[in-house]
Amino acid sequence: MAKINILPAKVYNRIAAGEVVERPYSVVKELIENSIDAGATEIEVYIENGGKQLIRVVDNGCGIAREDLHSAFLPHATSKIAQAEDLDNIVTLGFRGEAVASIASVSKMTITSKVAGGKCYSLTSDGGEIGQIVEAAGENGTDISVEMLFYNAPVRLKFLKADKGEETDITNFISRFILNRSDIAFTYYVNGKKVLQSFGGGDEEAMVSVYGAAVLRECFKIDAERHGVRVHGYIGNQNFFKSNKSYQSVFLNGRYIVNATISAAITNAYSSYLMKRQYPFYVLHIDVPTEVVDVNVHPQKTDVRFADNQIIYGCIYRIISAILDGQTKALEYIVPDNNTASHVFNAAINESVSKETKSIASETPKSGDSFGFSMSYEEAKKEMQTAAPEFLAKKQGITLPFEDVSKIVEKEPDKGFIPVSQIGEYVPPEKTSKSKKILKKGPNDAEELLKKFPGLHFQKVELPLEDSQRKNAEDFFAENKRFLEELETKNKQNRIDISTCTYAGKLFNTYLLYERGDEFYIIDQHAAHERLIFNRLKAQMQDRTVVQQPMLVPYLLQLNAFESGFISEHLDDIREMGFDIEESDANTFQVSALPYDLQNINLEKFFNEILSDISGYRAIKLVDILKDKLASAACKAAVKGGDDLTKDEIDALFKLMDGNLGLKCPHGRPVVVKMTKTELEKMFKRIV
Repeated sequence: MAKINILPAKVYNRIAAGEVVERPYSVVKELIENSIDAGATEIEVYIENGGKQLIRVVDNGCGIAREDLHSAFLPHATSKIAQAEDLDNIVTLGFRGEAVASIASVSKMTITSKVAGGKCYSLTSDGGEIGQIVEAAGENGTDISVEMLFYNAPVRLKFLKADKGEETDITNFISRFILNRSDIAFTYYVNGKKVLQSFGGGDEEAMVSVYGAAVLRECFKIDAERHGVRVHGYIGNQNFFKSNKSYQSVFLNGRYIVNATISAAITNAYSSYLMKRQYPFYVLHIDVPTEVVDVNVHPQKTDVRFADNQIIYGCIYRIISAILDGQTKALEYIVPDNNTASHVFNAAINESVSKETKSIASETPKSGDSFGFSMSYEEAKKEMQTAAPEFLAKKQGITLPFEDVSKIVEKEPDKGFIPVSQIGEYVPPEKTSKSKKILKKGPNDAEELLKKFPGLHFQKVELPLEDSQRKNAEDFFAENKRFLEELETKNKQNRIDISTCTYAGKLFNTYLLYERGDEFYIIDQHAAHERLIFNRLKAQMQDRTVVQQPMLVPYLLQLNAFESGFISEHLDDIREMGFDIEESDANTFQVSALPYDLQNINLEKFFNEILSDISGYRAIKLVDILKDKLASAACKAAVKGGDDLTKDEIDALFKLMDGNLGLKCPHGRPVVVKMTKTELEKMFKRIV
């Protein structure tokens, strides 16, 4: 009996769907890319319930002829390529011929299409079972409807995000399509409500549609070319940064990608301007000849492979750093635009450079510069090899041969540079050991249980254990019991009766001194007050009894789709902390009241900290993040070291401590240090 099976189309399409159709946003991405490849100038997108119930994409492209309609549902059927050689010169977004067949296999899908001068036809597939072609009503172009996604793949459906989370990812991708193809008019509806719209009026209009007009004033508009690598778009100025990477978009040959080489080049160019937890803003289009890039790397086509990473890295790094560092060469790269920061840069640099420098900067590039597998390519590679140590060592003011670049990084790893040879490598963080969980015994006395629950019926159950198992269990509980006893003893030792203490004075308006028998205590007034405020804020947050302070003018929090989705998911947590916050518009939230204890908080900085690295925060509770913010707020609100407290204020603070000498400030510093008379006399050599 044969053991190797030839899988039917219904099976291998479902397998392909596992890679191509990861979630609803994958469907939207594939369908929009097909519309763009069809030459559409207007694209409408409709989703319902985060794309789970409905995804519909309507375009005015070339359409699908009746004789091709059935083939569109077949696997490996595409109009983009015809032979293997075409893979070396891909200029379309789609080319695999897997998307439609994969989507159709896990949904109820209908394609309605009309070519110019022809009739409109429709064809439906139900989980991969293709129906009959019928005439329909429709305009020129294609209308694709995907309903009940993953209805026949319940395991995949179970692992989808909530509707709002899936909607956020779709919105994020459509925003990038608007930025990528500013010549196409996009309209995007969520549950019948228009969320995004662009009119195909160019890059500036696309930026305003996605980010608003205010962003333009903080960006340089650039258009530069080095060795056939063209870089154009918008980059934030030296003082314009964001709290996470969701404001970074790179489009290579018209395709949105996430690539380590390009990301490293841009980040290193900004390195001397970035502070901790800050990320540069950029929307960049990079164009290279198709023969030096491989886009056939991943089924979702989100990454690419370059023939030579060094040239790509060097070209992008040099262009960005020249602009940020104010080099005269930047005059060739920046596009004059009164709506952006470009005109300010041009005016400043033109005023500061000499006529001779300006004439050199305005020279046209050599006509022989190109990027390809020719002599000019070798020249470019040679230049990058000599340039690499230049930008790695520019801070040290030294020049090294190319082969010694790695030595710079080895000697001074804290410089933050990434060696070109290591771009794309990933070193996983060291695994941390998990802390042991301490199990507490519950009530196990039968008589006590019967007193509390007289209707309870139970019988003794004995589980047979091996001697080794019994010994391990006994050792574990014995250790647990000792730990709890030690903890209880320590807590008792760290708590004293405050009536037995006598105030003895203070040092440097920071440390309070109290005597008690042969012991004395040194209390950090700032750490003590900080801990007490933190405890109060945390208790109020847990009990939902936070006192609010209404704002005279509400604060508007404007976000992108990714950030907005995160805040929407955690509105209840933020409200529990004492903020009165509501979603006032698409991606906009209004804060009308603050917690009374945090009324002097910087809201912009507060929300930027919450939104920093939100991809990591999705895995933990926001309440834990907010507790960290409470600690910072308590620190700012507490009395400071050096504040001259009155005797009444000191007594009130000591009373609030309630004799707890084991307190630590929210950041882990001790509040109280205890010393004995014996220790003090040893310091003065009174006793040996």
